[in-house]
Amino acid sequence: MNEEDLIEALARDLRPVSRHTLGRRLVGGIVLGGVATALVVGGWLGFRPDLALAMHGPTFWMKWAYTISLAFCATAATARLARPDGGVGGWLWIMALPVLGLAAIGIHELMTTPRAGWLAMWLGASWQVCSRNVFMLSLPIFGGLLWSFRRLAPTRLGLAGATAGLSAGAWGATLYCLHCPESSALFVLTWYTLGMGLAAIVGALLGPRLLRW
Repeated sequence: MNEEDLIEALARDLRPVSRHTLGRRLVGGIVLGGVATALVVGGWLGFRPDLALAMHGPTFWMKWAYTISLAFCATAATARLARPDGGVGGWLWIMALPVLGLAAIGIHELMTTPRAGWLAMWLGASWQVCSRNVFMLSLPIFGGLLWSFRRLAPTRLGLAGATAGLSAGAWGATLYCLHCPESSALFVLTWYTLGMGLAAIVGALLGPRLLRW
């Protein structure tokens, strides 16, 4: 068999792949992990008792706007990196917008709060466990994304792992809002972001080992 015959034989049974296959694969992994994370929130941490009331206030939606916007950006970057020739595009830069927006709200809080209350506003009542909880809640979603990557073809494994970890951390933080009663933008900017950052770092470290194909 010559080279041309070999190429023809290899290509004979190829089937076109839907342009939406990658997106559906990633969404499936996130949903699977997200269901597990939601069960952990409900069974381990518990939903905040005033959740229905909190969802009628601006603070809850401020937190969700922050975490969901980061989650969408990180997921979009992960989808690009799941391709052999993929790059993050401008998604990592777009993530700066919600960070800067929440920072502006935090500065406004500082300007309108007496200096004696700054520390309490920053630490809240749960700063010691918040970042840890966000990180722990990211793990099932990160596992779902690892399942998604089994049929994908990333080449920049460290960066793909980092964006997958950040995506998992941001979606985990979104579900953590169902438990967390903290209302300060400064608290969310610090401790939520730290938990998401830890997930990204772990993803970057594990990516070259777990995303190899």
